[in-house]
Amino acid sequence: MRENLSKWSGGRFTRTLPAVLSILAAFSAWEIFVHMSDISPLVLPAPSRIMDQMVLNRAHLWTNTLPTLQATLLGFTCSLWVAFSFSICIDFLPRLRRALFPIFVISQTLPLVAIAPLVVLWFGFDLTPKILLVALVTFFPMLVALVDGYDATEPEIEALLTSMGASRWTVFRRARLPSAMPYFFAGLRISITYAVVAAIFSEYVGARAGLGIVILNAKNSFRPDLMLAAVVISSLLTLMLFAVTAILQRICLRWRYAGHAP
Repeated sequence: MRENLSKWSGGRFTRTLPAVLSILAAFSAWEIFVHMSDISPLVLPAPSRIMDQMVLNRAHLWTNTLPTLQATLLGFTCSLWVAFSFSICIDFLPRLRRALFPIFVISQTLPLVAIAPLVVLWFGFDLTPKILLVALVTFFPMLVALVDGYDATEPEIEALLTSMGASRWTVFRRARLPSAMPYFFAGLRISITYAVVAAIFSEYVGARAGLGIVILNAKNSFRPDLMLAAVVISSLLTLMLFAVTAILQRICLRWRYAGHAP
């Protein structure tokens, strides 16, 4: 047990080390450039100055991170259920796919900068418009991934289940849904990276609290250091949610990773 845990942690460390080193190198180059060029902090603050702002304003940043996280999680949960429900309907009713997919594609072509103010105008400054905007931005990748996953089911498996008297729902549950899971998690990872951005943008357009409000107020106060501190937190939030989806994929698709290196 201890040996397996040691191998797992060692493998994890080996895979994450290049990414950590590249990030440290980028921030070090940024810090050196700012100090050697003597550029104004109002134009480009150094990473050390941004970190100072994160420490000095930690209470303020934390208070505004919670509304953004809440909008992200609620909007993404709503998006997940909508995408899954529509994918089942489309799989059972192929004509519905031809009828609805053009509408879904059109919904993704709407510029967020134009639709977001309208959603805020219609639903106010509370949580509802943020949930709707996050769901609008994130549901389509998951829907497409699920539908493509259903279509990737091997016909032989479906034919075998049908020959054994399985109903359409049983075939879907036993064959088509498991086949779609790897596709689904790929869409999930793509969507979760958009979710935080959509939540922040909805706050930027109109909200009482959130990282979007911090960024907006910092911009209006000519505080790029505080603005970038909020951006760093939003990036860390996205990375955290991405890591959670990767862990869920490992848990739910254990059979896919069985026998793979840790």
